[in-house]
Amino acid sequence: MTERPLTLMAVHAHPDDEATSTGGVLARYAAEGIRTVLVTCTDGGCGDGPGGVKPGEPGHDPAAVVKMRRQELETSCEVLKVSDLETLDYADSGMIGWPSNEAPGSFWQTPVDVGAARLAELMRHYRPDVVVTYDENGFYGHPDHIQAHRITMAALEMIDFTPKVYWTTMPHSGMQRFGEIMREFNEDMPEPDPAEAAALADIGLPDDEITTWVDTTAFSDQKFDSLAAHASQGENIFFLKMGKERFGELMGLETFVRVRDTTDAPIPENDLFAGLR
Repeated sequence: MTERPLTLMAVHAHPDDEATSTGGVLARYAAEGIRTVLVTCTDGGCGDGPGGVKPGEPGHDPAAVVKMRRQELETSCEVLKVSDLETLDYADSGMIGWPSNEAPGSFWQTPVDVGAARLAELMRHYRPDVVVTYDENGFYGHPDHIQAHRITMAALEMIDFTPKVYWTTMPHSGMQRFGEIMREFNEDMPEPDPAEAAALADIGLPDDEITTWVDTTAFSDQKFDSLAAHASQGENIFFLKMGKERFGELMGLETFVRVRDTTDAPIPENDLFAGLR
């Protein structure tokens, strides 16, 4: 029997989420021979339709959007060399406050223990050494991101082994830089009002609270191409406007908070698999 490979499992809410915060680590660790497993929890049906048609607008066909986004997700996984793609296919709950939040069968309405049991089965199958998902607020408050966090943490309680567990985040210095670049590419963008600015300031963590800084600069082109694979959502993916060179400068570092560990690897660390190899 061959030795079981080291395995990374990333649990994300929608098609395209895998690229933004973990595209670099998925590509990097795949290149290093680590098995990469992506679990996408929803079908993405609340995304834009062809031509940027929004949910609820004439011409938005959720079933067609689901099919299109699944194809885009598969292309993204090919770009990132993801070893295994698993989709839970819960209905996309939409942004916070949308009527779709309350729709029966939506991810947000799914009992946590039900979703967690399905995810736990995948964890038992793949036996990941490292699991990555969002923090309690889903990084920025999206219902499906929060639910992905909840089912992941619940699933971890249902299994008989203990992976290292990380939550995606961004340092405050990075958020500040991101805001500067957004204004650079959108000269007419108004300054946010105080309430919006305060909300943005709460996203991410102070730099000294980041435990894990992973350099993925060498894989930034793959990450860019992964985002570009989600062409139907291009209107919402600001990063594609800056081109690959600037994209690599801003997005070539992925940051995380380590929340479970049995390795005693010292922090800050520069490798999700520190202490495991």
